[in-house]
Amino acid sequence: MDKLPFENIKREIHVKKEAETSLNYGKKPEENTIEELINYGVINLNKPSGPTSHQVSEYIQRILNIQKSGHSGTLDPKVTGCLPIALGRATRIVQTLLKSGKEYVCLMYLHKKILPSNIHKITKEFTGKIRQIPPIKSAVKRQERTREIYYINILEIQDQHVLFKVGCEAGTYIRKLCHDMAIKMGTKGHMVQLVRTKAGPFNDSNMFSLHDLKDAYEFYKEGDEKEIKKIILPIEKSLNHLPKIWVLDSTIDSLCHGSNLNIPGISKLNDFKKDEIIVILSLKDELVCLGTSVLSSEDILKQDKGKAISTKKVFMPTKTYLKFTSIK
Repeated sequence: MDKLPFENIKREIHVKKEAETSLNYGKKPEENTIEELINYGVINLNKPSGPTSHQVSEYIQRILNIQKSGHSGTLDPKVTGCLPIALGRATRIVQTLLKSGKEYVCLMYLHKKILPSNIHKITKEFTGKIRQIPPIKSAVKRQERTREIYYINILEIQDQHVLFKVGCEAGTYIRKLCHDMAIKMGTKGHMVQLVRTKAGPFNDSNMFSLHDLKDAYEFYKEGDEKEIKKIILPIEKSLNHLPKIWVLDSTIDSLCHGSNLNIPGISKLNDFKKDEIIVILSLKDELVCLGTSVLSSEDILKQDKGKAISTKKVFMPTKTYLKFTSIK
């Protein structure tokens, strides 16, 4: 099975300090109310062909009657598929999704017939590090840059049409990839159709359409929460691709005020290296903040003192947990 880099990582949990969490503060993400989810959740949207990603985000605002939402990586108007949308206060999480790996299924048209064996051979040559100049119509400066292709698998070849699946680094232009591969095959080629099937931890197995959201919201207003709970996910679901640290209740409020995380405040942690983006969670799995690791997980497990994580983005409001809490 084709996997993006983070999907090949088995994240074990190491216990640094056994601890319990107080029932007096916070709550598990799955216990969020619908109102809380609407203002602090994420939707794995199946983007339709036609509107821009920005327009789709605006449609969601109108459906849910909210002022703010943000999408994680622009899809061209004709491109369909996986477009995670963050709602309300959750929009600051978008940056972590923008940098995550993506997967697409693409239909490419070659301007002349190429032997299938040559098509397979050339596409394999495009796995690994490649250099791309963004197309003329793009949102970034047109200068050569390096991107990584994790895998390309040919799904079907029919005459001059080639259907393939590609997993790639964020910021890879599939339209340009089709052009460059065709040139390498000795012809010209272009992208006919493109569907995004993965964006970080989100994939095409649990996407919902704008119509699904509209219907679910109407059911919710009539008192039925079942469908909308399936569609709007807690913000924590958007971070499944990143390593995590779980902290003590007594540590949380200082983090909410922007303090860095020191080793004594850590209860559990995944494996990670220095200078990685780390998700800081409560023992109820609530997102507290994001930070950058100052030490590796291995060093943290060996040491008793010192700064472990440099806090970058705080999500949990202050006073959600008192500075000193007792277990009850």
